[in-house]
Amino acid sequence: MAIVSRVAVQNVRSHELYEVDLVPGVTVITGPNGSGKTTLLESIYIALQGTSFKGSDSDVLRAKGLWWKIDLLLDGQDKRTVKFDPTKVTSRKQFVVDGKTSARLAPKNKYPVVLFEPEDLRLLNGSPARRRQFIDRFISQLNPLYGASLRKYERALRQRNNLLKRFNTSPDELFAWDITLAEHGAYLIEQRIAFIEKINSQLDSAYHDIATSNDEVSVHYSHTFVGDIKQKILAELHAHVERDKMLGNTSVGPHRHDVIFELNHSPALSSASRGEVRTIVLALKFLEVDIIEQLSGLKPLILLDDVFSELDLARQKALSDRTREHQIVMTSTHVLSDSTLYHHVAL
Repeated sequence: MAIVSRVAVQNVRSHELYEVDLVPGVTVITGPNGSGKTTLLESIYIALQGTSFKGSDSDVLRAKGLWWKIDLLLDGQDKRTVKFDPTKVTSRKQFVVDGKTSARLAPKNKYPVVLFEPEDLRLLNGSPARRRQFIDRFISQLNPLYGASLRKYERALRQRNNLLKRFNTSPDELFAWDITLAEHGAYLIEQRIAFIEKINSQLDSAYHDIATSNDEVSVHYSHTFVGDIKQKILAELHAHVERDKMLGNTSVGPHRHDVIFELNHSPALSSASRGEVRTIVLALKFLEVDIIEQLSGLKPLILLDDVFSELDLARQKALSDRTREHQIVMTSTHVLSDSTLYHHVAL
């Protein structure tokens, strides 16, 4: 289990220069809204995962900053640095790990992180894009090939959409991108279905650990595929090409799919109460921690961005009990009770 003992940031969002020490257990960072609490979580995430969960590299740059830099100290001795300089033509972002510099964070140098933010509590009634993002981020942590395939799919999708907006695009021009979309799209779908099945096999049990009820909870992929998925995507793209030209974008494929939650065999979106929805999401987060641990053999670092204030006491206790063996860095607008149980940092 890697322990982050210190994070230092320069020109990162609202912070010109800031450094904070963390403990192996729970560190609570408090301060008013806009004080830069979430930015510190984002910085840890970037250093351990290679990308931000909030925006692009340019978004991270402080308003009057010329560059930004993040330093992370792991286990009290191993240091890694992330630097971003928008004036460079190439390699604008660089990672320095074990004294070696690279433009991307290699999979072997990534460390699993489970992020829990208030918006996650609205996962079920949010947009399909939000649910796709959840499953994509989850799988990418465990399967580096998935993230690479997702980037290639999205790049091909942008190219195809650009062609669809043109008046005189030929079928051959579209077909070249159709092949790429079908190849990577099939892989994304296969992996999503496999991971959702793994979640589904444990979701009921995780839900019952929090809620003392006999409710049945399940999660499913919105589309069912039998046979050659690649050929099915190609056929769909071909069948909808005239419609896509009218719309100016690609209307079929995994970028349009969804993750469906059910409570007692009915759509949770319409049948679950607010409390039941929050319990489902909490159970889902517990499973994210468990599955990452099962498949990677590593205890993920847990980042909680002001979620305690969104949970009642029973769910706060469930979250505390389930994650007590992990390093946790959390933010809050106020000091929590039982302050002897955590390290407090005030911004």
